[in-house]
Amino acid sequence: MKIRVIKKKLSNPRVRRRLKIGLSVFGGAIMMVVLFKIVYDIGYFDAQSLKNANNAELIHTDDRVLTMESAQHIVSGALKEDFNNPKTIVQMIINNDNKLSTIIIENNKVKKIAWIINMRLFFTGDLFNDEGINLTEGIERQHNEIFAR
Repeated sequence: MKIRVIKKKLSNPRVRRRLKIGLSVFGGAIMMVVLFKIVYDIGYFDAQSLKNANNAELIHTDDRVLTMESAQHIVSGALKEDFNNPKTIVQMIINNDNKLSTIIIENNKVKKIAWIINMRLFFTGDLFNDEGINLTEGIERQHNEIFAR
């Protein structure tokens, strides 16, 4: 019985028109809320990324200092040695620069000059400056008493 009454009321053109207007207004309100929520989220995430970028600029990567532990960790990782029991040991940090650090390593009682670039890349070998001077030999001469032991 109630369904017939509802059908009869909905068949009236005036009720249909009011229902369409009401549903359109309700749908428009929902669309506006969703749109505002999306715009707010985009603005919030852009603000957060800007805030994180500003924080990253405040933290200077130039202030990093190479310690004996971090140098040993870099050397052991590059040579794929066990961090707890390395075969190659860092004896001394000669030049502690964040771009190019000079270290002395020892393996089987043989000491060598090694280089750490940008606090992560490690290599042993001769390093030449832009004038062609062998920096490795120069540092070995300066620290000859270390190698004489």
